[in-house]
Amino acid sequence: MAELRLQTAASGRISTEDLTLDGVLKVIEGEGLAWLDILRPDKEVRTFLLETMFFEELAVEDAFGDADTTAQKFQNHRFIVVKARDTDNRLDTEPVAAFITENLLITVRHSTIPPLKILARRFRRADDEQLSLGVDFLLYEMLDAIADDWTPILNTYSSELDELEFQVFDPNIRYDGVLEGLHNLKRKLRESSKSIESLNTVTMRLLKPNERLISEGVTPYFSDLNQLSLALVKRANNYASGATSARDSYLSNISMQLAESNAQLTEVMTTLTIIGAIMLPLTLIAGIFGMNNDDLPLELVGGFWGIIAMMVAFAVLMLSFFWRRGWLKTFTQ
Repeated sequence: MAELRLQTAASGRISTEDLTLDGVLKVIEGEGLAWLDILRPDKEVRTFLLETMFFEELAVEDAFGDADTTAQKFQNHRFIVVKARDTDNRLDTEPVAAFITENLLITVRHSTIPPLKILARRFRRADDEQLSLGVDFLLYEMLDAIADDWTPILNTYSSELDELEFQVFDPNIRYDGVLEGLHNLKRKLRESSKSIESLNTVTMRLLKPNERLISEGVTPYFSDLNQLSLALVKRANNYASGATSARDSYLSNISMQLAESNAQLTEVMTTLTIIGAIMLPLTLIAGIFGMNNDDLPLELVGGFWGIIAMMVAFAVLMLSFFWRRGWLKTFTQ
């Protein structure tokens, strides 16, 4: 069942315990500006939008689905869809559909959207000068609340990026979870960009000349909002680029460390191979002349010292061979 919230300029928030959709228009009569918020719309809401409010059928269908960002003008209303943060998960953005008539703003959503709480508070505190701007003032406050909702979150992402960059370039400590942290930050920035870019697209569309999607009196407000949304887009893109750069630097550092480790391992293996290659013929000589056999011609090779000399000669010969092949350059650099 759909949840309704009704708020007017004259009476503030109106109790919805006995309120029905069919009676909304009578309740807000003479109340000035009004805002009807509908959470989790059902068939009754669809009927109300189509048959009571006479809204465009395609717009109503978009409000019930996962509609793309849009700003359109129809015969008796304007229709806007913008993405905003969902409280279920900071990584989740959901569309908010808004129908704008002469004195009524109707928002349709499928989940809890924090900026709408900000809108309710601002609507309650609005003065006569702001209310005199008409329903476009409510539209501006809704979009501005979405922008303000992302500002502290982007500040948090900035702090996370600074910390991760410090960990990437800290030469003294190797931190755990840096790569996962960078991937998570990029995912969060990507999700936030969906809402921020959606907001920027809508404000640009509303300010488009000759479209008459907003009144002239609120044009300065929406121009300021467009600058704010553009700044948020640039911030999100800069943070995403910074996270990508930090991730690439981290992977490069890991690759360099692996290369250095492989080089050290190669040097060790080369050393062991050379030692083994030199010791192999010496072991063979020692094995042959160490056999318990009376027929060994020890006198012909000079006895013990002759065998030692032979082993030294083989060692020098092999070292000379390795030197000519360039295998010993690593140890002389």
